[in-house]
Amino acid sequence: EGAYYFLGGCLCQETMYLDYDILDDLRSPRRLFPDAPFQRNRTGSADAPAEPSQNTLDSEKETAKSNGIPVSNTFGTKRFPQAIIIGVKKGGTRALLEFLRIHPDVRAFGAEPHFFDRFYDKGLEWYRNLMPRTLDGQITMEKTPSYFVTKEAPSRICTMNCQTKLIVVVRDPVTRAVSDYTQTLSKNPGLPSFQSLALKNSSTGLIDTTWSAVRIGLYAKHLENWLQYFPLSHFLFVSGERLVSDPAGEMGRVQDFLGLKRVVSDKHFYFNQTKGFPCLKKPEGSSRPRCLGKSKGRPHPQIPSEVLQRLRDFYRPFNHRFYQMSGQDFGWD
Repeated sequence: EGAYYFLGGCLCQETMYLDYDILDDLRSPRRLFPDAPFQRNRTGSADAPAEPSQNTLDSEKETAKSNGIPVSNTFGTKRFPQAIIIGVKKGGTRALLEFLRIHPDVRAFGAEPHFFDRFYDKGLEWYRNLMPRTLDGQITMEKTPSYFVTKEAPSRICTMNCQTKLIVVVRDPVTRAVSDYTQTLSKNPGLPSFQSLALKNSSTGLIDTTWSAVRIGLYAKHLENWLQYFPLSHFLFVSGERLVSDPAGEMGRVQDFLGLKRVVSDKHFYFNQTKGFPCLKKPEGSSRPRCLGKSKGRPHPQIPSEVLQRLRDFYRPFNHRFYQMSGQDFGWD
């Protein structure tokens, strides 16, 4: 069941999996956790995002007004996204999109459409119709973090437009896995312990790479798939850690990548000491500042230090390979 292969000169643990088509198990009915309900993520399933209602459009206009964004987009055009936040889950994608929406030249679909992984059979026109209207010079965006780990997503996005700009928010894969587990635990309190899911065998310390919380963090493997369809110049890798510690600095890089004027800056942020996350300062016309939801900053469970160290050792060669591929050292080791 376990196998080993060479990655960048290192002998690395790998598991031979049969259903490699969707790395995040988006189409597999296999249970990700014992006692968890089967996921209904198949293409064409009933949870497809609906086209925006008039109430939603009105609400978006009010939000736009409160942020000083022009509301004349009613007369704009629905376009395919020129930029997509494709990953990663629990990396900071929601924060990035919220911060980007401050910019008057960015218009984003609010929910995660999951078009290129779950609902591709609905067709490109269905997808385009989900998007907000934009004026010339504005950028249409969406974010669906599971795209990064979906094997078919790169070819499908390239079929739409091979010039699409791709943003990947990455984070230390160990803390990302813990955050992923914490989120699932909050919804399923009867989950087994983190260590029992992360390790195949506690005595050998072999990592279970069939667990999605572990597999998502193999950034180098996922990126290899994307680079078959898009050049590296089409990607921006955003540090999830720096998005928290220096949101304005990281947002400067994002705005440059998108060809936008640097509008989002230090003046838009303050640090919430209680949550440990940056918040957006009170927008004009709003009675309070905008912070991320209650789920952000939830306490993580206690995990044995030896389990965390085993994970760090496991990820190290993959991290180094990712640094080489992306041209950035994220300092996770």
